[in-house]
Amino acid sequence: MLQPYPELESFLNYLRFEKRYSQHTVIAYRNDLENFLNFLYKTFEAPVLKNISAAMIRSWLAALKENEITSKSINRKISALKSFFKFLMREGLVETTPMSIITAPKINKRLPVYIEAKDMQTLFDFVEFSNDWQGKTERLILQLFYHTGMRISELINLKKSQLDFSYKHIKILGKGNKERIVPLNAEILNELSDYIKQMPASSAQNIFVNENGKPLYAKEVYNLVKKNLSLVTTVKKKSPHILRHSFATHLSNNGADLNAVKELLGHSSLAATQVYTHNSIEKLKEVFKKAHPKA
Repeated sequence: MLQPYPELESFLNYLRFEKRYSQHTVIAYRNDLENFLNFLYKTFEAPVLKNISAAMIRSWLAALKENEITSKSINRKISALKSFFKFLMREGLVETTPMSIITAPKINKRLPVYIEAKDMQTLFDFVEFSNDWQGKTERLILQLFYHTGMRISELINLKKSQLDFSYKHIKILGKGNKERIVPLNAEILNELSDYIKQMPASSAQNIFVNENGKPLYAKEVYNLVKKNLSLVTTVKKKSPHILRHSFATHLSNNGADLNAVKELLGHSSLAATQVYTHNSIEKLKEVFKKAHPKA
């Protein structure tokens, strides 16, 4: 169905090899753009790229809205289209972009959900992990998520070479191949050292592997995080990203400089990090309401 648009593959290769986007991100772009191009194929008989108009794009967005696609998802699709047309202009395949007059729907900003510090303490102090390879892997993964704020893609691709035991830090390879340094405490470094020494003989360079020495899949990691968080919290979403939110929120609540939190998270702009200060403000309001006699 997508035969009239071979330019899509060129764009995806540009994301892979020039922008160095992760496989997960490239797949998301592919899904969003294929959805749009299939819509053009069915509704407008596959117009050539230079004839794709803002009206056609608005028709697609309206169809998404009718199918109850969330504003957040629609905004992501709009962003993918903007990047696609920007690439097409750069390659000289179109002269103008119809995206210049497309308005993204407003999103009601929600504060990041996070796990309370006391619940994280319960997880590491009282939850029993089995003493086999699986149990050691689960505990260490949960520790690294919470102590570094790394993303799931960053963790499953983590290599032994990214650990520096002398300087007590870890080098994380983030979005767009951007590197950041995050310090590690002595306890986690010791556990990582022991874990690596006990790794199956057939293991690759990845730190986190299964009993057969094969790198873990994202779904495996997601499931183990969900299983263990279910033991200590009632928050609805129990994912690796919630641990990232918890890492940032707890830093902010304890007075960490916002620019430092930004660097630790690997955010490209301070605006993305500022949402965690709102969690701190809400926490202060809660304390005031409970403690002040006139609240």
